[in-house]
Amino acid sequence: MINKHPLQSMVYVVDDDSSIRNSLTSLFRSLDFQVESFSSPGEFLKHDIADVPRCMILDVRMPGSNGLDFQASLLEAGIEMQIVFLTGRGDIPMSVRAMKSGAIDFLTKPYREQDLLDSVRTAIERDRKQREIRRLMSDIRTCFATLSRREKEALSLLASGLLNKQVAEKMGLAEITVKIHRGSIMRKMHAKSFADLVKMSEALGVSERIWVAQT
Repeated sequence: MINKHPLQSMVYVVDDDSSIRNSLTSLFRSLDFQVESFSSPGEFLKHDIADVPRCMILDVRMPGSNGLDFQASLLEAGIEMQIVFLTGRGDIPMSVRAMKSGAIDFLTKPYREQDLLDSVRTAIERDRKQREIRRLMSDIRTCFATLSRREKEALSLLASGLLNKQVAEKMGLAEITVKIHRGSIMRKMHAKSFADLVKMSEALGVSERIWVAQT
């Protein structure tokens, strides 16, 4: 049974075969996806790319175009796109190249509708998760930028596992001052717990070695 997809998302179809484009457009619109279709990579590049969880169903071979080369050009341009490839006569080296470059799937025509739907759902969910990770990392970096130089130094030492007393000795401060820094860091980073703060520090790559190298 095919369930409708309730969340806003976008599916791009790039295929020179109009019957494929029309069929896929009807299919995904019936499942509440937004869909836009294009006859070539060049036509796609003339349009704005929706800033929502998205994926592309891309034909490997089109007149004057190669889907694998287009995948590479998107990566080089910094355009993040989850791709499901369709091919009329794919081979193993081609599929390996596509998957190594981050493709979600490599399906041979005629494809099973459910297989394609599963791949598209996987692609959009991956894109949604990556967007959430990028948003969280942006928030963490914004908070980190509000820390003073001393607070950043204290954070790197605390996150490395040192106790307040040990941090105080390394920084040449009184232990109470380190405790004050620690409280200020927790507030500025919006950390719910010290364990939460350590996770943020690890995500940022903050460590005593990195911090010392920067000072």
